Amino acid sequence: MSDRAIALAAARLTALVLVPILVVVVPAPAHAYIGPGAGFAFLGSFFSLLVAFGGAVALFVSWPVRFALRSLRRRRSRTRARVRRMVVLGLDGLDPGLLERWMAEGHLPAFAELARRGSFTRLRTTYPAISPVAWSSFMTGVDPARHNIFDFLSRDLRTYKPVLSSSDVRGAPRTLRVGSWLIPVGRPLVRSMRRSKAFWTVLGEHRVPAHILRVPLTFPPERFAGALLSAMCIPDLRGTQGAFTFYTTDPEQVRASTASTEQTGGDRQLVRVESGRVRARLAGPQNPLRAASGAVEIPFEVELDTAGGRGVLRIQGRRYPLALREYSPWIRLRFRAGPGATAHGIARFYITSLAPHFGLYVTPINIDPARPSLPISFPRYFSVYLAKLIGEFATLGLAEDTWALNEGVIDEDAFVQQTLDHHREREAMFLNALDKVREGVVACVFDGTDRLQHMFYRYLDEDHPAQRGRSEAERAAHKDTILDMYRRCDALVGRVLERLAPDEHFIVLSDHGFQSFRRGVNLNSWLRDAGLLALRDGAEPGDWFANVDWARTRAYAFGLGGIYVNQRGREAQGCVEPGDETRAVKERLRGALSGLRDPEQGAVAIREVFDSGVVHSSGPYRDNGPDLIVGYDRGYRASWEGAVGRVTDAVFSDNTRAWSGDHCVDPRLVPGVLLSSRRIRSADPGIVDLAPTILAQFGIDKPAYMTGHVLEVEPAA
Repeated sequence: MSDRAIALAAARLTALVLVPILVVVVPAPAHAYIGPGAGFAFLGSFFSLLVAFGGAVALFVSWPVRFALRSLRRRRSRTRARVRRMVVLGLDGLDPGLLERWMAEGHLPAFAELARRGSFTRLRTTYPAISPVAWSSFMTGVDPARHNIFDFLSRDLRTYKPVLSSSDVRGAPRTLRVGSWLIPVGRPLVRSMRRSKAFWTVLGEHRVPAHILRVPLTFPPERFAGALLSAMCIPDLRGTQGAFTFYTTDPEQVRASTASTEQTGGDRQLVRVESGRVRARLAGPQNPLRAASGAVEIPFEVELDTAGGRGVLRIQGRRYPLALREYSPWIRLRFRAGPGATAHGIARFYITSLAPHFGLYVTPINIDPARPSLPISFPRYFSVYLAKLIGEFATLGLAEDTWALNEGVIDEDAFVQQTLDHHREREAMFLNALDKVREGVVACVFDGTDRLQHMFYRYLDEDHPAQRGRSEAERAAHKDTILDMYRRCDALVGRVLERLAPDEHFIVLSDHGFQSFRRGVNLNSWLRDAGLLALRDGAEPGDWFANVDWARTRAYAFGLGGIYVNQRGREAQGCVEPGDETRAVKERLRGALSGLRDPEQGAVAIREVFDSGVVHSSGPYRDNGPDLIVGYDRGYRASWEGAVGRVTDAVFSDNTRAWSGDHCVDPRLVPGVLLSSRRIRSADPGIVDLAPTILAQFGIDKPAYMTGHVLEVEPAA
């Protein structure tokens, strides 16, 4: 009997008893930083827990043998090693200019002590200077043309629509219909689109263990000789990159959100207060087991005590006290698609107001780490272990809800509290690993520095358009928000230094720095004005190139820093011939856009446009990225409309959103940070150099495929 026949027979048997084990969610729009991405599928929690339990039993039973074998192998590998343990602390977006300034002012004594003991230098970032690109280079030691990540989003060459660049997640290839039931046949696909091999995999091949926590672009997790908790690009339970839900009695808030063409972060629902209660339903993942059934929903109610500033949430047979402007703990949620098929998530509830209108914000529904419906860690039971150790924690790749703040659903205080809570969760994991993992690599990346600089950079820039009309009291309330996060990171560095032994090496790095984002540039509007992008006659522009006439379009801007030639034989409706004609279009664009000035401000908006064929001169995935990389000048970035493929009347516009700082500019303007407890002698280190350098510290030669260099590190004094 063939494998396919066996699979079909098993599926038919499952359909007869109506007890499906596998739950598959149909594709749904996902939200990256700027808009929709890929949908996702997930394994049923029963299967996940079964695997986790079986793995835990196998781990326990085999532990003595594995311990003995590892001990023998490690003795052989230690002869060339220069360290017993390396501790790698990633602080996303930590800016060298701000770090130097606040060290000099005495705010950051632990950073200053680390620099005194070893070294502190700027760290060359990637082209483009975008987090998924840079962190992929950090872990693989190769450039984007070899790891295949060029932005948060990639484009479907057939439709010009966005897809998430980091992972490909799809449902079962077939379904069997039995009455109103749909029975999945075959396994869902969950695969990483990042290519090349992470340094921790190479370490494992040489019997050096690694403990990797929340390093971006590690979803889905890969198998290796260690433990890993994934991070950036883990979806929420709905299959998005983070979609909140907001319940309000204010019809104006709901009306404003549905009228906005840029509202992408979540769902607003109008509710009523009746007899002191609000009744509503929380939507979860789509139900794949019923034809046209929509999302699985959980009913709930909130009993309000307006005078006391509190309420009581009743959901799934349990009650939780809620206080005005205070987050609930993580609340476990069960979405039941059918008999034996339940998806488990967690969310936090936050009453934003009680009068004159009621408002309730619910975070994106995170995958429950104690009952993961998708592989979010390796081994699979590692997230279960962490949940038992520290309690429930955020699993969403982009856990801090920047869009809820951008759209005014939550305010600055609520966002800061959310960010600090996530920071504390991660700190508990990291310090536990430091205390328990005594050799190999312990690496953890913290996101709070990046998220707070994105949303609060306007408080460092008094002339920022987003600060117009704000009172001095409002400005004063958050002027030190970013500094306070740097202080928290400084305290964390101090805790690591206290634990550091002479035969250990500690490095702190960031993937890029930061600049103010005052003005947006809509390159699709510029391309239209230059006659290189055309709309269908009489048609209104829309998101994701709606009504673009591709037969008359020679180039288009996509994502946060890329321009693509509409090339025949590559794009489905390409009209520019490859070779000389494509090169001519690229040269025309480079010449016209490099040094482009903003006529309203009289400032240069684009410093330089880079030919990706020169920047990324070779590599098997070179053609998957943009043809040109746009290096914006300080204060400028791709506009919100331009980033989602919309053509507007104006090329330049003020950025009045809370999202006021950015790094998607000329990479030379936003280097990252590299601090080391051992002096690094090499000049101009790059983030691509870290992977081969970490391997060298353990006596492992740089693999031939790595394009990064081994940095010269002085031995311990």
